[in-house]
Amino acid sequence: MKDAGNVLKSASSRRSFLKKGTAAVGAATAAGLVIPGKLFAQGGDDEDTRLTKGDIAILRLASAAEQIEADLWQQYSELGGTQDDEVSGVNGGNPIYIGALELLDGDMAQYIHDNTDDEISHHAFLNNYLISKGAEPVDLSHFATLPSSQATGAKQVGRLTNLTQLSVDTSWWTRYRSTTNPDLGATFRNALPSLVKGQFTAIPRTNDDLGNSFLSDNNAGSIADRLKAIAFTAGFHFAFIEQGGASLYGALAQQASSLEVLRILISIGGSEIMHFQTWQDKAGNATPLTFTDPVNKSTATFVDLTQNQPEDLQSNLIMPEPCDFLHKSLGPVAIIRPTSRRLGGAVAAIQSFVDDGLFIGQKDKNFAKVVFGLAEEADEARRSL
Repeated sequence: MKDAGNVLKSASSRRSFLKKGTAAVGAATAAGLVIPGKLFAQGGDDEDTRLTKGDIAILRLASAAEQIEADLWQQYSELGGTQDDEVSGVNGGNPIYIGALELLDGDMAQYIHDNTDDEISHHAFLNNYLISKGAEPVDLSHFATLPSSQATGAKQVGRLTNLTQLSVDTSWWTRYRSTTNPDLGATFRNALPSLVKGQFTAIPRTNDDLGNSFLSDNNAGSIADRLKAIAFTAGFHFAFIEQGGASLYGALAQQASSLEVLRILISIGGSEIMHFQTWQDKAGNATPLTFTDPVNKSTATFVDLTQNQPEDLQSNLIMPEPCDFLHKSLGPVAIIRPTSRRLGGAVAAIQSFVDDGLFIGQKDKNFAKVVFGLAEEADEARRSL
């Protein structure tokens, strides 16, 4: 891990950061967020609407995570999504990249657009809710200093995340096809080991990444291997991001004190589960390919997961296999996993972003302090009655 990787990994022990004052973190958030009237009464006699310090910490971490997700999904949507003014601007996307993504599914552009829209709404809602309760919202936009793609279709704005040097963990693929549970100590192999060992781009960095690709009426399926590898990497990365969100909300929900906060967490978490289910179905449509990225010097190998695979790699097993839960004596049950704080909690979620390479190039050490500080505060929350 380069640049921010080491900085971020070393920052997770700084538990006092938020306690020393992070009002500045969310100072700019209220700008542009319009709350129609007074949505909720602050305080009052209804115990379910009074938030504990832990509830606020949970919601602030969730808001930060959603802003990070919104940032990466906006990059995917600008280049590969159905275009509209609200989400992707008026650039018109990148038809060649869209064509490569459609090798995984013909509706990829619409799905990418909708996933982007959802993450933007999650971040805005959580901040609006925090403000309505008199709590500090979260805005990480002043850390958006990473460069944009230079390929046709991308906006030239600062980014929070880097999609060009990813190390994509694909153990989620085998985990959900297994009858064992990581919360009870099980481990899982990567479906595509090469993706986690190297660094790969999931979006075209420049128009050079479009290679000699072409789409025409006579040869609509002719996509250069370079662009195929980029699109297939994106397909597995989509599911990696969303399975993490499913576990995060499941872990955070166990720590909420307010029933209203619990309702928020299971409602947004359910949306993340729907995203994951969609993307893991599409990722499995990648075709056999081995390609060495000329920029990152890493080799990706994709295999046909639709034919002659053992059960833990079989592409059409997209429903979670029943596994042990809480205790083996209770028998197997189909569940989201992990949902423990240790593996699926806030710090684990932020660390997974770091390990993924999303923050490579981020040089501001305060970013590490903020995101890990928010995560540690959320993980320290305890349910109270």
